[in-house]
Amino acid sequence: MAKTGMVITIGRQYGSGGREIGRKLASKLEIPYYDKELLSEAAKDSGICEELFENHDEKPTRSYLFSLVTGIQPHGTVATSPLDMPLNHRIFLAQFDTIRRIAGEGPCVVVGRCADYVLRDQKNVLRVFLKADMEHRKARALERGADPMKVEEFVRKQDKQRAAYYNYYATTNWGDINNYDLSVDTGLLGYDGTVELLISYIKIREAALGANKA
Repeated sequence: MAKTGMVITIGRQYGSGGREIGRKLASKLEIPYYDKELLSEAAKDSGICEELFENHDEKPTRSYLFSLVTGIQPHGTVATSPLDMPLNHRIFLAQFDTIRRIAGEGPCVVVGRCADYVLRDQKNVLRVFLKADMEHRKARALERGADPMKVEEFVRKQDKQRAAYYNYYATTNWGDINNYDLSVDTGLLGYDGTVELLISYIKIREAALGANKA
């Protein structure tokens, strides 16, 4: 039985441990975990090839470059039908619908993919942002095979890519503290410490929500 009734979304800087922390948190809370798994679910729901989801996963596209020049954002555009939309928009909307579906089915952990924005109007959602100092994140990147001579450049590029994707599809900004309920320095607390902090926070928050309903 799940140990929480909440959906937890995790935004993260590159190298801050979002994937590992999300997986550990879901395991301890005994709830489903979605990271790359979300792509498979969205492909099944939409009928769009999973490879296309992987190719567009949290990546800005040429449409993003166009928006920088024109100032036009996709959330401000209107299409007469899904087939009128660029492929990257259709893929995002398919992920949007899948995130809504899985959140509606019960508590879970969702990493990235603008999930905090997609579920912004739901009360049973905890929106978390994970960060860490550059040295910690560089160390993580090196573990994953990054070029030691260009590791900091690589880390910053990954963050810019995530920010570009988020800012393109959302009406808010990636990493803005106002978008999240809690921001945690994983470099300071460590991954296990971060998981324990989140579990404690969830218990306190659910108790507070219960008291407010009484």
